[in-house]
Amino acid sequence: MKKGISRRDFLKHLGVGAAGATLFEGISATPALAKENSPSFELGPFKLKKTKETSSGCPYCGCGCSTIVYSDENDKVVFIEGDPDSPINEGSLCPKGAALSDVYNIIDKNRKRVPNPGRLTEVLYRAPGSAKWEVKDWDWAIPEIAKRVKKTRDEHFEAKDANGVTVNRCLAICQMGSANINNEEDYLVNKLMRGALGVVDLDHCARL
Repeated sequence: MKKGISRRDFLKHLGVGAAGATLFEGISATPALAKENSPSFELGPFKLKKTKETSSGCPYCGCGCSTIVYSDENDKVVFIEGDPDSPINEGSLCPKGAALSDVYNIIDKNRKRVPNPGRLTEVLYRAPGSAKWEVKDWDWAIPEIAKRVKKTRDEHFEAKDANGVTVNRCLAICQMGSANINNEEDYLVNKLMRGALGVVDLDHCARL
């Protein structure tokens, strides 16, 4: 039975082949120079020259990367970059963090950066069975949310399971945590969800 080529022999033959190809083609030490008719490029005005810098943070994962937000005289976000003075990210950002400005801006058909028309800036409410969205204010929304959470909790709360074991739980509500709250805020959220509402389905935004 014929044996296959070993890894060592394969690398050996590969090196010999590469060396032979190099000798055959020849190596040129002539530097690559730009041609006379090469297109030239001129730098435009520095877009961040007259902008205002605001320290902020990335809202995504739990790393807590610091950012610098640049905005113009109309408070329009022009650019976002990592904060080089941050001991966490040292000026770097992941692809999600680097695209933070796209939450506020989009590129239109003319390749211009314009404010995102789909960005929500007010409370929208759609009544059950309705196909229309209504604009509401926060004074209406917060009490309405609290009322509906309590109603759901009261209707689906289980004091004991089928075996008579005390569980004090509500399986009709889940809680999605944030990566940008501190330990004290996280304690209060869990106290509310577990202690007051009996919620057992707790998850985290970094998993999505």
